[in-house]
Amino acid sequence: MPDTGTLTRPAPAASQQVEHFDVLIVGAGISGIGSAYHLQQQSPDKSFVILETMETFGGTWHTHRYPGIRSDSDLYTFGYRFKPWTGDPIASADKILNYMKEVIEENDLARHIRYGHKIVSADWSKEDALWTVRAVRADTGEELRFTTNFLWMCQGYYRHDQGYTPEWPDMDKFNGRIVHPQTWPEDLDLKGKKVIVIGSGATAATVVPAIAGDCEHVTLLQRTPTYFIPGRNENELANRLRELQIDENWIHEITRKEILHNQDLFTRRSFEEPEVVRKELLDAVKLFLPEDFVEKHFTPSYRPWRQRIAFVPDGDIFQGIASGKASVETDEIERFTEKGILLKSGKELEADIIITATGFHLSVLGDIAFSKDGEPIDFADTVTWRGMMFTGVPNMAWVFGYFRASWTLRVDLMGDFVCRLLNHMSSHQAKSVTIEIPEADKDMKRLPWIDPENFNPGYLMRSMHLLPKRGDKYEWQHTQDYWREKDELPQIDLDGPEFVYE
Repeated sequence: MPDTGTLTRPAPAASQQVEHFDVLIVGAGISGIGSAYHLQQQSPDKSFVILETMETFGGTWHTHRYPGIRSDSDLYTFGYRFKPWTGDPIASADKILNYMKEVIEENDLARHIRYGHKIVSADWSKEDALWTVRAVRADTGEELRFTTNFLWMCQGYYRHDQGYTPEWPDMDKFNGRIVHPQTWPEDLDLKGKKVIVIGSGATAATVVPAIAGDCEHVTLLQRTPTYFIPGRNENELANRLRELQIDENWIHEITRKEILHNQDLFTRRSFEEPEVVRKELLDAVKLFLPEDFVEKHFTPSYRPWRQRIAFVPDGDIFQGIASGKASVETDEIERFTEKGILLKSGKELEADIIITATGFHLSVLGDIAFSKDGEPIDFADTVTWRGMMFTGVPNMAWVFGYFRASWTLRVDLMGDFVCRLLNHMSSHQAKSVTIEIPEADKDMKRLPWIDPENFNPGYLMRSMHLLPKRGDKYEWQHTQDYWREKDELPQIDLDGPEFVYE
């Protein structure tokens, strides 16, 4: 991890004093830092603070310490549009943190960040048109209060301090150690050990090749297969442009546009010709592994893009399997044993260490206790507007990125939108804005946050009851369609009937 230096020192806060800011940003991860940049650039008259629970910036890239931790999408689009990415397309956590550190330093954002500040509640006062936010300092336990005109929620979407591990029978009988990647222990010694990694997503595909060289053997145990995209960890267009000594800003913009164009085409094809795309994905894996092996262990039953597809640089997990350092079992767990895991097929897998790369717990708006004039807000009773704001909840926006494209793309788009909204409110002397369903849309159906036929990862399905509803009309959904939103969000009429100003 990079040396974050003085960036980890919390800015001072006066004891027993209520501090006021025009905007309060929740979280100093990839969303919070990007949002702060846009706010500083586009609404320079607004005072703001970033409250971060952790002791430093980075969010996911700070809390995840498991071996091989890397992005599962390219950094030309995961990086911000305003700062060129110059490294490998798929990058390790330390390189992403260094990139974020440069953004903070280059834009003097450190002075706005309060680390070790855990928000416990936020109450909206209609009379004052203000949010009152209560936070607790990690170092002293002191409770602090802030007031703000606008809450910009950038805290991510899962609980950083606790991963999701299912409750399998007899887990307590296992004589070895059970570890979740999200809370990877520093003292874990894998040398010469038999290891089972349970899971089939990007985390499992990252951990297995990263530890294969240290273990006696590592087995990937999955209930069902997942799609992957193996490929070289380089961008030929960017390399060629660098050979021509093109300015890095131009390289970033051109490469970014090509990747986005190709992603748009791939996503549309996954819906329009899913069997063709399916064959292309499986054929890529067959370059590393025998056809019958791919049919058994890497052929999902669902169409492409119903769950996230991770990029596997240089096909490293498939190379590890081909070399014999790793193996795969596709089966269900009957129960744990003293020696390892008994599968429903009757086969027993022996292990010294079991790693549960089985997902995470969804966190709806940071698990903060929200209220309006003292009355609790249940976000499951609200309807989302474009996946950014919620009916009946004033002066608040939530950054929730894309499943089928880089998360940060939406950070940039929402940065433009929120700043435009804040500036619009100032020019009209409006103290609050609330999203309400116009009369013409009152009768639309209320549906779950995401259509499970569209996208259905386990962490969403387990927590759908906690999330806001969507409507059956486009504007009342988080559509996951960056390629449409990039054109539509800048054109939103801020005086439309869904915006209620006071």
